[in-house]
Amino acid sequence: MVAHLLRLKLALLRNGLRRSPWQLVGLAIGGLYALGIVGLCVTALLLLRQHDAGVAQTVVVLSGAAAVLGWGIVPVVASAADMTLDPARFTTAAVPMPQLLAGLALGGLIGIPGLATVLVALATVGTWSRGILPAAGALVGAVVGVLTCVVLSKVVTTATASLAASRRFKDVSGTAFMVPLVLLGPIMAGIFQGVSGSGAFLADLARSLSWTPLGAAWSLGGDLAAGYAGHAVLKLLIAAATLAGLAWCWKLLLERALVTPPYAGSSRRKGGRMGLFSLLPATPVGAITARSLTYWFRDPRYSGSLVVIPLLPVVLAFQGSQTNDFGVLLIVGPLTAFLLAWSISSDVSYDNTAFALHLAAGVRGVHDRLGRALACLAFALPAVLILATVPFFITGDWDKLPGILGLSVGVLLTGLGLASVVSARYTVAVPLPGDSPFKKPPGNVAQTLAVQFGGMGVLLVLILPESALLIAQLLTGEQAFGWINLVLGPLLGSVLFLVGVKVGGRWLDARGPELLAQLTVNR
Repeated sequence: MVAHLLRLKLALLRNGLRRSPWQLVGLAIGGLYALGIVGLCVTALLLLRQHDAGVAQTVVVLSGAAAVLGWGIVPVVASAADMTLDPARFTTAAVPMPQLLAGLALGGLIGIPGLATVLVALATVGTWSRGILPAAGALVGAVVGVLTCVVLSKVVTTATASLAASRRFKDVSGTAFMVPLVLLGPIMAGIFQGVSGSGAFLADLARSLSWTPLGAAWSLGGDLAAGYAGHAVLKLLIAAATLAGLAWCWKLLLERALVTPPYAGSSRRKGGRMGLFSLLPATPVGAITARSLTYWFRDPRYSGSLVVIPLLPVVLAFQGSQTNDFGVLLIVGPLTAFLLAWSISSDVSYDNTAFALHLAAGVRGVHDRLGRALACLAFALPAVLILATVPFFITGDWDKLPGILGLSVGVLLTGLGLASVVSARYTVAVPLPGDSPFKKPPGNVAQTLAVQFGGMGVLLVLILPESALLIAQLLTGEQAFGWINLVLGPLLGSVLFLVGVKVGGRWLDARGPELLAQLTVNR
């Protein structure tokens, strides 16, 4: 039965790749990227063999503890990322519990994260290949540590299955997960600066973690290399007891989940509230604008990008603090304009089959394009103006404000016009409605990359006039270029905005059914 479950996992992955050869290309690219990171980690661990045993022990234990934490935390917000071998699908199958547990645990190793963890864990054997006993201890610790990672992730996902089935939990957790992800650089820098002042801090932390379930398994090789056989035995007992306890908890949780699967329904809501539809005009453009704004603030696939925008100044300010040059903050406005404008290039793809409502209602393409663009513009324009102005309170270069404002507004309007054309012509692979924003969707990955990067290249060409004026002001110091940019940016952007809406509307009228057919492929 265990082998059957593993074959089922492999068959599901293989069939998913057969849907599109370009998806196989995308997986290969992702695999090569992961292989590069794994190669760096493996090389570093092998090189540690030549270093002091205390340093090697610190690195291995801290890295192993971080891996265990990662496998326990990430599934809480990304449990919908891989639904193959979902325990809920075995509710009606009479699979013996021991075989089901073993099959699901080993199946969790099939995939890029699992294989990467296994390879890096096995590299610790090379770190402690300073004798037979240390190498054997490292091998046992790697096996127990990897199994602990997988079983812990299963305990977390099974325990939170009913919670994760809640749409509100998915939305909030997925959006909240974006914050530390965007601020990862400043957070890591702060940690390194904090520990750099105390050379013994990391060693003491690793020594303490080695006696806990997080690091016990990863410390076996180091203890045996140092001659602490008694410590190694005790830590092996701690690691084994942790794995056994997690397996027992998973068994209890899985038994309960198979008997009472999570309920994903929603409670009744009172009708009669029109929301934004009651505030905007009762016209096709007004209705589409209200619908799009509702998605922007309630769909985590949209709102996730809104969370990132306020964090951009923080990231750039951190970068400027490293060099004591805060001039980099001047790109906040244009960068925000670009990100928000280009976000609607996938608007139709996010609709998925709900796009059929637009076709069935006979909405004109120009109304569809204009409504979606105005919805984004409603909050993007104030955000861009604010973020383009605030940095000048820090830098004090107020003479550059007109040029930056002109470029920012020009990028926003031009980007919205171009995105209106792109989304009417091409579809891209995006998470389906209701899925996690981090779910890896099937589809033509190569086309998605070509559309996105090709569109960005066209946008860079379209904003060359505004960019040239700003560069001329920076090189010559002549403020007249900035004031010209303040007029040219909104003017040229408005023209390209209207042209994009009109051209995109024509394309949408001409090939609406073809777009819908492409969208159904991504289901």
